[in-house]
Amino acid sequence: MPIDLKLFGDLRKKADPTVSGTLPLRIKINDSDITWITDVLRKLNIEDNEVSHIFVNGRYAGLKKKVMSGDKVSLFPRNMGLLYKWYFKREEDE
Repeated sequence: MPIDLKLFGDLRKKADPTVSGTLPLRIKINDSDITWITDVLRKLNIEDNEVSHIFVNGRYAGLKKKVMSGDKVSLFPRNMGLLYKWYFKREEDE
């Protein structure tokens, strides 16, 4: 199941310690064991509390959001937190 993943800020170094610059890191994950956002985090050794905002296909999402083949997932670290939590409802499937 391929997923397009975009990591921002400090989370980029979790996936690739050699990354430099300021652009988001784009990677493809193809793992049949991934069902939830938490599975994506676990695969990259990212703790839940390191993530501030999650977007799945451009929509604000939570840790309990299911991901499917072809989904585009963006992860922002705590130090890049936005005001979304005050204005938008998180989409979760559980």
